[in-house]
Amino acid sequence: MKRSEVNQRIKEFEAVLKEYRFALPPFLSFTPEEWQEKGHEYDEIRDNALGWDITDYGEGHFDTKGLYLITLRNGNVHNPKYTKTYAEKIMMLKEGQVSPNHFHWNKMEDIINRGGGNLVFRLWNADKNEEVDRESPVKIFSDGREYTVPCGSDIILEPGQSLSLYPYYYHEFTIQPGTGYAIIGEVSMCNDDNTDNRFEEVQGRFPTIEEDEPPYRLLCNEYPPAKD
Repeated sequence: MKRSEVNQRIKEFEAVLKEYRFALPPFLSFTPEEWQEKGHEYDEIRDNALGWDITDYGEGHFDTKGLYLITLRNGNVHNPKYTKTYAEKIMMLKEGQVSPNHFHWNKMEDIINRGGGNLVFRLWNADKNEEVDRESPVKIFSDGREYTVPCGSDIILEPGQSLSLYPYYYHEFTIQPGTGYAIIGEVSMCNDDNTDNRFEEVQGRFPTIEEDEPPYRLLCNEYPPAKD
């Protein structure tokens, strides 16, 4: 992605969250210049990858395979300094985009449609070789209801509805045509995007950025070292 596109997507996300009166913590408004002056008091943000996350999964086709994310809080399974056992994200997906099929080895998460259009989820179990099982039915846990569907079935989440995803549940999601975009919440165990994502098709997690203009905000994997 070009830096200009990343900047544009962050501004789009900011505008939608403002429309929904979803207030963000102060660190999400820090400029790149301000980050250069921040000391170790902000290590939790740096170490646990809190902040802006605009991803095209390394493929350069954000409008069809992409996701807007902010990690608001997170623990760290690799660093005992951090004792939080949970994480929270706010995300946005626009019509035409898909978040590609993947599972987590360790993380359990609830995905919540916080407003806007309808989300469409498709789930599969992972087989013993961690490949997609395209035969066995999938058990669904949604807002206190437990039921079973054929694998790959469309599971529609309207605003306010949620879905619980367990480890080894392959899942992909998109927007129901004609419903625009959705604001999506995630409440989960600690999030580790470096070692806990197993995609059906091998791909990246973060974009490769072409620097065609200065950054508006730094992404969660771009923070400079703490100023001593």
